[in-house]
Amino acid sequence: MRYLFPMPWHSVLLWVVWLLLNGSSAGHMVLGAVIAFLIPLVTYRYVRSHRSVSKPGGMALYLLRLLKDIVIANIDVARKILAPNDKLSPGWIAFPLSIQEPFPATLLASSISLTPGTVSVEFSSDRKWLYIHALHLENEAELIEFIRRRYELPLKEIFAC
Repeated sequence: MRYLFPMPWHSVLLWVVWLLLNGSSAGHMVLGAVIAFLIPLVTYRYVRSHRSVSKPGGMALYLLRLLKDIVIANIDVARKILAPNDKLSPGWIAFPLSIQEPFPATLLASSISLTPGTVSVEFSSDRKWLYIHALHLENEAELIEFIRRRYELPLKEIFAC
């Protein structure tokens, strides 16, 4: 059974989202079920090597914190953009990574990019640094500490890495 449904919860979620987006006619129910069956079957070999979440409750709290940060950052960026541009001081930082696992590191980079005002640009070739562009950079050390405390340390705990 595991061979046919390698990620059953993903299949259920895909099917429900398909129905929510397209309606629940008989045709869409069948097409959604086929898609929900095929996508996890095809993609499982790419995800099975990823480190799994060891603290699901921590992940839920992380997502809520990230959503809150996105809303606050949106307001802050809007305020900065509407003010005169001569007050902006964009800058680059090299964030020292303590996460070496690819999937949690990618989640960290995505979290930074999802928060308006910062964009993850790339990992160094040795994966020890994450290069980030900030729309307004006042204190590099303060931003690094904020990212470490707010995103990196919780991800390390969630994924036990």
